[in-house]
Amino acid sequence: MDRQAISRLAHAHHPIAAPIADESVARLLTRATGHTETGRVLDLGCGEGGWLVRALAARPRWQAVGVDLDAAALTRAREVALALGVERRFGLHHLDAREFKAVEPFDLVLNVGATHAFGGLLPTLAAARGHLAPGGLVMVGEGFWEREPGRAALDGLGADREDFADLATTTDRVIADGWTPVYGHVSTPQEWDDYEFSWTGSLAAWALDHPDHPDAAAAREAADRHRSEWLHGYRGTLGFVTYLLRRD
Repeated sequence: MDRQAISRLAHAHHPIAAPIADESVARLLTRATGHTETGRVLDLGCGEGGWLVRALAARPRWQAVGVDLDAAALTRAREVALALGVERRFGLHHLDAREFKAVEPFDLVLNVGATHAFGGLLPTLAAARGHLAPGGLVMVGEGFWEREPGRAALDGLGADREDFADLATTTDRVIADGWTPVYGHVSTPQEWDDYEFSWTGSLAAWALDHPDHPDAAAAREAADRHRSEWLHGYRGTLGFVTYLLRRD
């Protein structure tokens, strides 16, 4: 069972693919769009378009563009946009985010939980900078170490110690790269637990509901493995921060 199919099933009840609650998403988007009546927002790695459809629903004169490699996720994004009546302001591209080119710049560029697409946080910011209008904002979400990771945490994540830093160091690196944080949100333990139980629970429930499906056993195994890696590995060790940034 491929990773994209697992991710779609796992996020069935938590379409924001990050440990961020709906109220936190709304607050971040409010800060990001301010009181500007018109604007353009780009999500580099949009998945099912959770951030974008929320932005368009709250800002009836904004336009949005999403880029992702998962064709099925983009289909779902179109369905949600149609249901919310925002499809005419919503453009989607089935493309590697690194290859996306735009004619016009964007007032807000998003990449939350998908910095791996560019090889890390700073390369993601470099890519976002190329799409950003003067005075625009970047919203980027990235992991950090809440505490020094042990072997169980590293194995559970399939990560190396150097893949992340603590929050202070991560923020210092962003600032040294020429960005100023104008807002931020650190995901709470409750947000993390809700996200992980939703991720594993949705995937396991699908397997239970489709016992004769050829992917049922693989889905259940993925859910059980992920739950164990989280609970016995990185729970309380990996944090997540979402920055709202402006160029210096």
